[in-house]
Amino acid sequence: MIGDEVDRVGVGYGKAREVPLAISKAVDDAKKNLFQVPKHGTTITHQVTGQFDAARVLLRPASEGTGVIAGGGVRAVLELAGIRDILPKSLGTTNPINMLKATVVALKMLRRPEDVARIRGKTVADVLFPRARKNDGKDTPDHSGS
Repeated sequence: MIGDEVDRVGVGYGKAREVPLAISKAVDDAKKNLFQVPKHGTTITHQVTGQFDAARVLLRPASEGTGVIAGGGVRAVLELAGIRDILPKSLGTTNPINMLKATVVALKMLRRPEDVARIRGKTVADVLFPRARKNDGKDTPDHSGS
């Protein structure tokens, strides 16, 4: 795993007879697989579930100061991606490599609100607060009883 602890992370896998050579291959593979993670402050933009084989990882945004409530490879990849507040949940198998890959799949599924708004042809406010824009207080029924 490599990352800049801001918003880029990459995960690689390498095999060799000697440990230093395997690490070198893994780092080279990780450099080829770098990607950018959209964030909202110190957390993620929305809830997402990633799946790889039988491993599933649910990532939920958390309020500032919560921290990374995870362990092992999941914690490492989230911290290398620059995410400081998140609530991940492991579902299915606990195989560390598959959990790591499921986390990467979930991070790649994240989208910024600006991108979603552009694709849908709406404003960012409509995407972030759809229920608030629906009524606007104009057509709410009068339940005063008169």
